[in-house]
Amino acid sequence: MANSLETLRADLQEKFGDILFKAELAYKELTIEVPATHIFNVCKALHNEFGFSELIDLCGVDYSTYGQADWKTTQASSSGFSRGVSPSIYTEDKEKTSFAVVYHLLSIKNNQRLRVRSFAEGTPPRIDSVIEIWNSANWYEREAFDLFGILFDGHPDLRRILTDYGFIGHPFRKDFPLSGQVEMRYDPDKKRVIYEPVTVEPRTLVPRVIRHDNRYVKST
Repeated sequence: MANSLETLRADLQEKFGDILFKAELAYKELTIEVPATHIFNVCKALHNEFGFSELIDLCGVDYSTYGQADWKTTQASSSGFSRGVSPSIYTEDKEKTSFAVVYHLLSIKNNQRLRVRSFAEGTPPRIDSVIEIWNSANWYEREAFDLFGILFDGHPDLRRILTDYGFIGHPFRKDFPLSGQVEMRYDPDKKRVIYEPVTVEPRTLVPRVIRHDNRYVKST
């Protein structure tokens, strides 16, 4: 299988040499990264020329805080209750696109699997739909739109699929409040469900840090 993926990587690099950002083989899995402007043509070639007839999964990913260590417990205060993070030590590329779309493909003919990743561009993030290539992308793309706010150009019916029609925001974004934006309840006077501003105050739960230094080691 490893040799098969090595061959596939070489073939993909030869075919898309000027397009691919990355083609990495790790843990017996091959991942390629494609610019959003080329995603449709690359996926079409993967389907028609490389035998990837099945789209197993499509999902969105929010990379806005990727690589940030939010829980550096070794830097916590002596009380044992602190996030222990110094924001100044982190540098963030404001120009970097935060949202990616990841495609998992299967070639039944060649018994191969391939992961394709493409970072959506613009605000709001948008990328071409691949429904024309794999019809199964329909609900997957609606789910990524609903949860991450990624727009898929060319989708025939891009609307929410998991949250309510009146839902505000996109719940899988890392800037989305854990308590939500609104809450709903049944109003006995109006005899219907109504929406109100959320009453739960957002808070950060801080774990206790257990240390093993001389302050906690029993003397003999």
